[in-house]
Amino acid sequence: MSDTKKTGLDLLRVPFPANLISKLPKGTKAQNECSAAEKVNCKICGGWHHPKIVHLDYVGHAALTDRLLDCDPLWNWEPVAVDDNGSPKLDKDGGMWIKLTVCGITRLGYGDAQGKTGGNATKERIGDALRNAAMRFGAALDLWSKADIHADEVDGKDPEKTPAKVTKAEPPEETAILATAKKEIDACKNSADLATLKAQKAATWNKLTGKNLIDCRRHFTATEKRLAAKALSAPFSEPPRHPCPIGEDRAGTLMSVAECLAADCKKMSSCPNWNKDLTA
Repeated sequence: MSDTKKTGLDLLRVPFPANLISKLPKGTKAQNECSAAEKVNCKICGGWHHPKIVHLDYVGHAALTDRLLDCDPLWNWEPVAVDDNGSPKLDKDGGMWIKLTVCGITRLGYGDAQGKTGGNATKERIGDALRNAAMRFGAALDLWSKADIHADEVDGKDPEKTPAKVTKAEPPEETAILATAKKEIDACKNSADLATLKAQKAATWNKLTGKNLIDCRRHFTATEKRLAAKALSAPFSEPPRHPCPIGEDRAGTLMSVAECLAADCKKMSSCPNWNKDLTA
């Protein structure tokens, strides 16, 4: 056996020691709704519940965070979508999708509040989502396997006869929308073009969520500022000049419309340059 200490993503696959594994009581509906007289002080988890309740092994938020830091001090998570206030957006079931990034690899996770409310619900939702996402890297995978088996037992079902669970659909692919948006934004030559593009594409861009939506907005804003600065720094253009075709004393002289007006030319009404609606 090799004595080499595992690091990075390999470390996430290492089983957690027994002292970091907690017990979660999981009962049937009848067990959870039993009378106070039936409940006992559990020697396993320390809680008060039905004496025949099943306990599931799980790794707590603190233990998982410690393992993630050992694997990658720069690990990070972010919600897949945010609401108008910038807070993580919840789905219709009150759950939250997240992206967990460890050692440069990003994977999805899903968490819910397990019926809790208020601030406790938020913390529970985050912790559950992190455990779910970390499991996709292999963290505490052995405990998740046991939990799935016991979940069938709690429901009173035979695991071998129970149909496979339908997993929640992952968010739709938005890479193509974002790439096209950036390309179209970059093609704008001035602020007017950018404003027109925004009016035409707003509905499509609003299909983006989370990091993709933020990325699109930042790219648009940066381009907007760049084009505005470019317009402010552009030198004033010289008015167009054309050879005077009719002035007796200045025939052939390059003249702008403003100069023609200043010279009080009496023949401007018949001047072909004037009739072209030249501007000074």
